Amino acid sequence: MAVFDADLIIIGAGPAGLTAAQYGARANLKVLVIEQLSPGGQILVIDRLENYPGVTEGISGYDFSLALYKQAESFGASFLTETVTSIKKDEHFTVELADGKTLTAFAVILAAGSKPSLLGVPGETEFSAKGVSYCATCDGPSFKNKKMFVVGGGDAACEEASYLSRLTENVVLVHRRDSFRAQKALAERTMKNPKIEVRFNTVIKEIKGDKKVKSVVLENNKTGKTSEEETDAVFIFAGTVPQSSLARSLGAELDENGYIITDQKMATNIPGFYAVGDIRSNAFRQIVTAAADGAVAAHNASGYIDETKSKN
Repeated sequence: MAVFDADLIIIGAGPAGLTAAQYGARANLKVLVIEQLSPGGQILVIDRLENYPGVTEGISGYDFSLALYKQAESFGASFLTETVTSIKKDEHFTVELADGKTLTAFAVILAAGSKPSLLGVPGETEFSAKGVSYCATCDGPSFKNKKMFVVGGGDAACEEASYLSRLTENVVLVHRRDSFRAQKALAERTMKNPKIEVRFNTVIKEIKGDKKVKSVVLENNKTGKTSEEETDAVFIFAGTVPQSSLARSLGAELDENGYIITDQKMATNIPGFYAVGDIRSNAFRQIVTAAADGAVAAHNASGYIDETKSKN
């Protein structure tokens, strides 16, 4: 039988990828995790993680990521800092790297995640994790009883504004259009919520502050009138962009928004190819669900690899 670089290659080292690495290594697989940046993914920017089961005192995203990384490594998973440029499959998987090297494996788990769509306004990146957030359930409790702005007009914006209204009586939801794109029932509940002030035809032009967010510059896109308003936080829900180009080129089935379609085993339409976490077509995306995806995928990948090896 041919010698492979790994039994299982995991692309991406966020919570889903790191959990998959742990479960794969504990199943006695030779696991290689490839991450182009630092292990942790988007949770690295979380100031305080409080809603993960068992984490009662709260923990920084960095410390949580480090714990996941060390745990996977302790079970025998290996890590490589590199960018994957393509995935190919014939009898096995071949992963091509940006440095020109190729790696082979029996199975691949893609955990590349998704990235929030940015507003692209001054102050957005400067105050990320300092009052600018893309996850209400992650960061909302840090701004309890304070003023918060929410940006967006879809289901996510309405749902997250509703969640934040449980934490404060001062939520301002701004949307650049004159009506919501969200489901009708959800939009109506948002409009009727006394703790949410809805402002249509309004965009944020700039986010200001010093060490943290202090104010936003607003513009009415119909009248052109601008104003500056104090706030403690800005939650942006302008959509997300799944990092699924590798899956698309491999031939994996995607939904209309570019997320990868899987079954309950996290398996795609390509045998041996699994997708987990924020890159997967799923209605609810949290760290705990990403970790669960990783565990399920690794378990089922282990069975697939054992079966594949028995045929050779």
